[in-house]
Amino acid sequence: MALAIVIVSLFAYTKLMARIGSGSPPPDAPLAQQADLIRVYKFERRMVLLKRDVPISTYRVSLGQAAHAGPKQREGDEKTPEGRYEIDWRNPKSMAHLSLHISYPSPDDQRNAETNGFPPGGNIMIHGLPNGWGMFGQAHRLWDWTDGCIAVTNAEMRDIWARVPDHTPIDIMP
Repeated sequence: MALAIVIVSLFAYTKLMARIGSGSPPPDAPLAQQADLIRVYKFERRMVLLKRDVPISTYRVSLGQAAHAGPKQREGDEKTPEGRYEIDWRNPKSMAHLSLHISYPSPDDQRNAETNGFPPGGNIMIHGLPNGWGMFGQAHRLWDWTDGCIAVTNAEMRDIWARVPDHTPIDIMP
């Protein structure tokens, strides 16, 4: 009975915090500090912001629970995509601390999934920790826990939000 109460309480807390949101996003960084490319190295669990091919920030990340099993192919496979995409919109009120949407699925991803009879999935983001769970900080990197997204700490997400304008390309490497 106590375990059920704890589980229901944690679920209710998470739902409540998701509605409250992340607070206000940070202002944009000066142009000289903004990235013109994001590169993610899945195997290394590393994301790099670049400006004119020079790294300006590096972050350790958590990925989809099945990220080691190759690129995302369909909805629910818990894999992180691979390939060239872009940041096409942002959500300051997401269920996680801020989020930047990655333009997955590409037309090729869509076609490949449909050819195999599956929906491709979507809603792949770079995001912080779920709202209300920021106290876990860097500990979230101990395992891959997302459904295919790229997760960082909340402080890192604020930095990324400020440095990554919409339409920034993102290369997700194996």
